[in-house]
Parts: sequence; C-alpha cells; structure tokens
Amino acid sequence: MVDRARKPSALATTPGLPPQPQVAFSADNSSVTATLPTGESVSVLLYGATVISWKDKNGHEKLWLSEAAKLDGSKPVRGGIPLVFPVFGTAPDHAQTKSLPQHGFARSSRWEFLGKSTSESTPTPTTPAFAATATSAAGAVAAAAADMSVKLDFGLSSSGLSEDARQKWPYAFNAIYSVTLNTDSLTTNLVVTNDDERSWECQVLMHTYLRVDDISSVSISGLSSASYVDKTTSPPSTTTQTSPVLTISSETDRVYTPAGDSPDSVPITVLSNDKPKFTVLRDNLSNVVVWNPWIEKAKGMADFEPKDGYKNMVCVEPGAVGTWQVLEPGDAFEGAQTIVLGGKTQQD
Repeated sequence: MVDRARKPSALATTPGLPPQPQVAFSADNSSVTATLPTGESVSVLLYGATVISWKDKNGHEKLWLSEAAKLDGSKPVRGGIPLVFPVFGTAPDHAQTKSLPQHGFARSSRWEFLGKSTSESTPTPTTPAFAATATSAAGAVAAAAADMSVKLDFGLSSSGLSEDARQKWPYAFNAIYSVTLNTDSLTTNLVVTNDDERSWECQVLMHTYLRVDDISSVSISGLSSASYVDKTTSPPSTTTQTSPVLTISSETDRVYTPAGDSPDSVPITVLSNDKPKFTVLRDNLSNVVVWNPWIEKAKGMADFEPKDGYKNMVCVEPGAVGTWQVLEPGDAFEGAQTIVLGGKTQQD
C-alpha cells in the first residue's frame, strides 16, 4: 500500500464534527480519566470508585486530596469523593452492619469500569450557545463541544467483595455508580439494588472534599433552621442552626437535616469571601455532613498532609444517614449529588 503524503485528518477533527471527550486509563490500570474537548477533566480510582480529581478548563483543581493519600488500594483514600456504603461511621448496635469497618466496604473495594457514554445539547438558532458562538459552521461545532458531557459507569456486586467483607455483610446486592462531567458541574449518582431473598438496611453518603483557598473566608448557606447532630460533643448533641450561614473556626463534624418538607431539595452553597464557589444539589439524599478536622484532629491523622491542609478544604457530604434505608428483595435505592461551580446564595 502506498503511504500517501497527505492523509485524511482524524475523525474527531473532521470539519463539521465536534471533538469528542477522551477517556484513558492510567499506565497501571488503577484509574480512569475523562477529559472534555473544552479541557475539563475528572479522574476516578477503581479502588473505591473514588473520584480523586476534578479540574476546570483552566486546569484548576476543585477537590482536595491529601498529599499522603494512599492510591495503591492499601487503605481508603483521604480526599476526593470517597463513597460511603452500607454504613456511615460505625454502627455497633445495628445487627446487619455492626461488624463492618468505618464507612463500610464500598470505598475499600475495587470497582469494575463498565464504560462511558457521552451526550451533547445540539445548538439551534434559538439557544444561547448558538447565539454566542455559531456565527459559522465552525462556531456551531464549538458550541456543541461546549455543551458536551461524559459519563463514566462503575459497578460493584456482592460477588466482587473480599471474603472478609462477604462474611461481615452476607447480603446480595448490585451497585452502579455513575460520574458525569459537564463543563460547569460534576454529578455522582449511586443506584443500589437488593438482589437477596432477604431485606436489608443501608446508609449512603458521598464524602466530598471541596478545595477552598482559605477556610477563614468560607461560609456555607442553605443550612439555616436545619437541625443537626454535633459529633464533636460527648455524647453527640442535637440542636438547630439559627444563623443564616455556617462559618468554620474550629473542628466541625455535623450531620444536618435541612429544614422544610423536602430537605433534599435545598441547595447548599459554599461561598468564599461571600461569593458562591460551589453549589451542591442533592437528589434523594436528605442529609448533609459538614466536616473539617481543624488543627489537632489533622495532626492525629497520618494520611492527612499537609497538616495545615484543613485551611484549604471543607467536606460537604450529601447522604442518607439520618435513618436506615430499608430495601426489600428487588428494591433499589438511588441518590445523587451535583456540584455546580459558582451558583446563587439562598437569599437570591
């Protein structure tokens, strides 16, 4: 075959077709990274299906990851978005989960990568995306790329657990965890199905570590009038937040139930110097854990580095942990969070 000097360009760069998201495995096949044509990216470690990086189009990291985090599968990851299932914390008085380690086994099991899917909003002459960029065919292609998203799916079932985990939690289940990257948001969605002949109970939480510039300038809205359990007191105490925003100036470990008839519909906004930095939207996750270890607790954690890293992170963790979710045979539980860059305050 004659090697032509002028070969056709790759399909992804063919005129009229938008560039496509790229998905690649790490050299050791321990993680998968998806990158949008506009530059945003997300990386997920197969160990725990833990999101370990989320960057905007300029390469700025949005999640906090400890410099001492173990990414080799030797222990759960300190930072990113660890996935908590089927128990939040430990539950020594709960018969089904009393033998499990803290936060269960989802974050310490190797998940299977099931594949990717992409979607895009097709610009038309009436859409803002088209109006902003589609002054030509090339502009329409650019608009399509800007509206593109990529979804990564991961799976874990009872048959994929370690022998130790199966002995401590001998129930059949199937879990699908989806991570969807958009240009201005990240969505994590968990669907757990009871494949057993017995009913079982579970708790679910997404332990999100958000990166901030300076914790002293951070405030959190959406929690006014919410009841919360303060886990820094002994024994834990229950009270109601009266201030319109939460600020953090000491160790904080609170399990909130936002006020209202639909607590999972209340947006939680993280502000920096009174400007919205993240807005956390929740679906079927009625609780929000806010955590920052502060000085002494950070010193006591070997995998928390740097020790003053508490100044640059705050955990805002959507979950269903206030009660137990009861799944009868064949039933499924689904919960999701979407973290939007920026957003509006509750007062807007």
